Amino acid sequence: MNEPQQKWTETIDADHSLFDLKLKEVWRYKDLVYMFVKRDFVSSFKQTILGPIWFFINPILTTIVYLVIFGRIAKLPTDGAPPLLFYLAGVTLWNYFSSSLMATSSTFTGNAGIFGKVYFPRLVTPLSIVISNLMRFGVQFVLFILVWAYYLNEGKVHPNIWILATPFLIFLMALFALGVGMIFSSLTTKYKDLAMLLGFGVSLYMYATPVIYPVSSLPGFFKKLAYYNPLTGIFECFKYAWIGAGDFSPAMLGISTVIILILLMTGIVVFNKVEKSFMDTV
Repeated sequence: MNEPQQKWTETIDADHSLFDLKLKEVWRYKDLVYMFVKRDFVSSFKQTILGPIWFFINPILTTIVYLVIFGRIAKLPTDGAPPLLFYLAGVTLWNYFSSSLMATSSTFTGNAGIFGKVYFPRLVTPLSIVISNLMRFGVQFVLFILVWAYYLNEGKVHPNIWILATPFLIFLMALFALGVGMIFSSLTTKYKDLAMLLGFGVSLYMYATPVIYPVSSLPGFFKKLAYYNPLTGIFECFKYAWIGAGDFSPAMLGISTVIILILLMTGIVVFNKVEKSFMDTV
């Protein structure tokens, strides 16, 4: 005689789609985001002699190296912009993007211990990384403003209305780093060597981005190819807005926005899929 089939009174399953960012839940944990941001920012200069001054030293030394190697030796053009300010603008933007991307890419592997002990929206971690790096960017941006103000007083830069788009440009960079970072963070739970590949790839990616050269200096094919680099529109718009130099067009920024949104949605899907079972593979 067959036993009657049991019926479950309660069923526990995932109640969100792969495209769900769970922003309402993240907002409920906003205090945790603040705690992570404070922890990351303070730990950056804890037990150091110079403290936050290191945030100034990095772009200054990097800019000087670029000025000597690419400005004096390689003699790369800067579209008539003061070389010091041109390189400092590129370094300031690149530091924010690269540091956010590298830190976000280790979300699962670097926080496996705390993820396995307590529940909170996993998106809190990469968001806190992007925000804490935004604070570092703010410190370095102050340095850029000081140098820019000097050249403005000398009449060597010609800012324009696009300067108002600066918050949007920073927001796009944050989304780009967040999207790509979530993709690599999800993949490295199974393939650990991707972390080393990413570090090498980011170094090469800088030379494919107009950090040390203007897009106008590229030959025909490479110039067209550069338009599909999501960072090209951001860097060119920033330099054009603040310095008044560069080969910028709104279409370039539009292409960057579309590609970044696609990568962000891809990152959300992969991140939401992996977070359900990453503890089995990390």
